[in-house]
Amino acid sequence: MKKYIPFGFLVLLSSLSLLAQQRPPAISSPDVHADNSVTFRYFSKKAQRVTLSGEFLKAPVSLMKDTSGIWSVTVPNIKPDIYPYSFFVDSVQIADPNNTYIFANERFKRSIVDVPGNTPLVHSLQNVPHGKIHYQYYNAKTLGRTRDLLVYTPPNFDASGKSKYPVLYLIHGGSDTQETWTKVGRANLIADNLIAQGKAKPMIIVMPYGNVRPSPMPDFTKEIVNDIIPFIEANYPVATDSKNRAVAGFSVGGGQTLNIGFTNTDKFGYICSYAPYTATDEFKKNFTDWNPNADLINKQVKKFTISVGTEDFLYESVKQNIAMFQEKKIKVEPLIVSGGHTWMNCKLFLAHSLQEIFK
Repeated sequence: MKKYIPFGFLVLLSSLSLLAQQRPPAISSPDVHADNSVTFRYFSKKAQRVTLSGEFLKAPVSLMKDTSGIWSVTVPNIKPDIYPYSFFVDSVQIADPNNTYIFANERFKRSIVDVPGNTPLVHSLQNVPHGKIHYQYYNAKTLGRTRDLLVYTPPNFDASGKSKYPVLYLIHGGSDTQETWTKVGRANLIADNLIAQGKAKPMIIVMPYGNVRPSPMPDFTKEIVNDIIPFIEANYPVATDSKNRAVAGFSVGGGQTLNIGFTNTDKFGYICSYAPYTATDEFKKNFTDWNPNADLINKQVKKFTISVGTEDFLYESVKQNIAMFQEKKIKVEPLIVSGGHTWMNCKLFLAHSLQEIFK
């Protein structure tokens, strides 16, 4: 007796077979090795050329394709740190499709690789007490809408209000987001580690979303002062005097830091600007023909730092900003390091600031 296989079942088998042929193979990328080399992989049978671009490279490098369509390259001797990278597939930039660790940015879709090394870095996950990250919504009356921010509370945080904590308002760079400070800058882990070592005071860190559309500058100072600070002080046990309040930021956020801090020196005892971008209308308005009361500002602001790398594309303009403040007799402490306009430097700047503020 002949057995008949239903036609629909044959169609299903054929479809599954075709799907299996089209499905890309399971590959691992990036693979970080014990010698600090990293292997990157990408799958494409049709691509003509695949290159790797990353802030651990001086120039892009090419991947080689095997017979199965897997492209790969191993980069040796990467200095331990956290780096963004991406692939260029026939000149089209894409994030690594096999890596779920994505750079938090609204324009540049890059992946992240963490090269830990043998010695724990200041931003690494260490065996110390950990604080918490809270996602909060607040009413931004300045903009007429609801906005969100992140709040770091330190280890053993006492929500009852018995302890009053100092607050750092920490602003991201242009096109970054409030999550960039935790996902790339590791602000929470840096704070955890320094607090555990007794090098930083337990503090609350507020990371707002600084991109106010259509421009990231004009209304943000008002939003910080009129909306965000009152929200934090109404919902967290914080000290409310200027000596317990600091503002810091990177790039566009570094320029915002200068605008916010120096138009409110009665509210911020610490101003820490990282590689500030200052080619904005608000900065020109605030600092063109500026005639500050230097004695009063130097009394109000307990610590003012500007940090930048010597390879940063903003290095020359930052040096001009430092010279401007010095000319106005404002006490400023420059922190000049090697390297460029990167989040690797930004982590160093933040670690330095956390050990300097609220002393």
